[in-house]
Amino acid sequence: MSIQENYWQQSLCAESRPQPNLLVVFGASGDLARRKLLPALFQLFRRGLLHEHSYIIGCARSDVKQSRFFDGFLEFLPEEEPEQIEIFQRRLSYVQLDYDEQAGYERLAEHIDALQSQIGRQLNHLFYLATPATLYAQIVPRLHSSGLSQEVYSGKPWRHVVLEKPFGSDLESAENLDRMLHKSLHERQIYRIDHYLGKETVQNILMLRFANIVFEPLWNSNFIEHVQITAAESVGLEQRAGYYDGAGQLRDMFQNHMLAMLSLVAMEPPAQFEPEAMRDEQLKLMRAIRPLPINEIDKYLLRAQYTAGSKDGLSLPAYLEEENVPPDSKTETYVAAKLFIDNWRWRGVPFYLRSGKRLSRKLSEIAITFKKPPHSIFAQLDMDSLKENQLVLNVQPEEGMSLAIQAKQPGSKLCMGSLNLEFSYAKQFGAQIPDAYERLLLDCMLGDQTLFIRSDVIAEAWKLLTPVLQAWQKSDSLKQYDCPCALQYYQAGSEGPEAAVQMFAGWRPLRATKG
Repeated sequence: MSIQENYWQQSLCAESRPQPNLLVVFGASGDLARRKLLPALFQLFRRGLLHEHSYIIGCARSDVKQSRFFDGFLEFLPEEEPEQIEIFQRRLSYVQLDYDEQAGYERLAEHIDALQSQIGRQLNHLFYLATPATLYAQIVPRLHSSGLSQEVYSGKPWRHVVLEKPFGSDLESAENLDRMLHKSLHERQIYRIDHYLGKETVQNILMLRFANIVFEPLWNSNFIEHVQITAAESVGLEQRAGYYDGAGQLRDMFQNHMLAMLSLVAMEPPAQFEPEAMRDEQLKLMRAIRPLPINEIDKYLLRAQYTAGSKDGLSLPAYLEEENVPPDSKTETYVAAKLFIDNWRWRGVPFYLRSGKRLSRKLSEIAITFKKPPHSIFAQLDMDSLKENQLVLNVQPEEGMSLAIQAKQPGSKLCMGSLNLEFSYAKQFGAQIPDAYERLLLDCMLGDQTLFIRSDVIAEAWKLLTPVLQAWQKSDSLKQYDCPCALQYYQAGSEGPEAAVQMFAGWRPLRATKG
């Protein structure tokens, strides 16, 4: 599918420039801040989307000089722009503090007051908690007691707090976290981030559905056979065993990324493109997902763990051989699920979701498979052997989309085959695609919560998954417990457990997509 350049010149684009902001990054010496957040802020600065009176303060336990703080992320910035980097660095400063000591927050408040006095104005404050979630209960109350996160009734200037997942480990812990947050913050101040929602293809779901009359009338059970959502990784733990072994794939990917993508694909049209209308529809969708029947869970969901395998001639270790993983761990590294949505639009349509580590390739995509025509006029052709129309939204590694249709091929009078209409963001726009964190950080500074997750949506996700987690735990600890949810296994570097292919008819193989 060729997209002409002059078409994009006629596109309708709207981007807002934020007011002056003060961005405070807790955990500034960690990988997330160095690899993602500060490079994303630099790109916003380059694009003219960081106000000239906006400043960035890094906070961490490390007692380092400001120059060493700069050095920590310089390797992730483009070397060919030294002048821009030098100007950007003038916006940055560093404050050392211990997260559980009030004195550090008082020093931070004094530093902020000095910056605001220097420019002669009060700034909006954005506090990004790029720390383990276990530290939220230390940081959030102290931000409040020091006055740093307190807003006036009007919310201007505002004080926003950004949280990274996980948002609890089950329904009870998520509700405890929510209560803790709301003792200090209003819901309008809380930005729960899911970086998948910042990806161009994921955002494009909304425009594809609601700005094109050709798709939305077909977006229902009358025309769609099934939907598949995949988030596959070829890597293993990457030194995350401390977190991952206590979480597992269901908590790490399903509760947030997978269900977030499902909600965008399946929700009803909001009245308008604004945060609360969007999140209201996501909530309705989450509440419509049919609960998973625990006593016959093997028909709808399976979990598995990778064993030793190989890929491209290289030996890959088993999960139990990874560094810092307990030798008797039952943590799942792969989950496949078959979900149904009990509403008029999606009655009877299966939604297949899978996510796993150490698979044959890295791939995140949403594949919508349409039903075949009810009748064929081409009696001479074996129409049953032809593929259905399929719309595939590629989230990563290469963002884009493709549409498979049936068309005549050159040759005999009756010669039909599948034709793929393809579009790639990278090929069309080169290296100009903004990183997901750029989009989300900009929205934080603009006060736009559209792409952020509300507390009641999180609660509904945990209501769906917590019974499964409880059944798994009981099954693993009590051998005599009757639950068809035993842990299965698959080889590292493979497509995943064979049982997943057998369970879900029409499963789309990872090798089906180029890349």
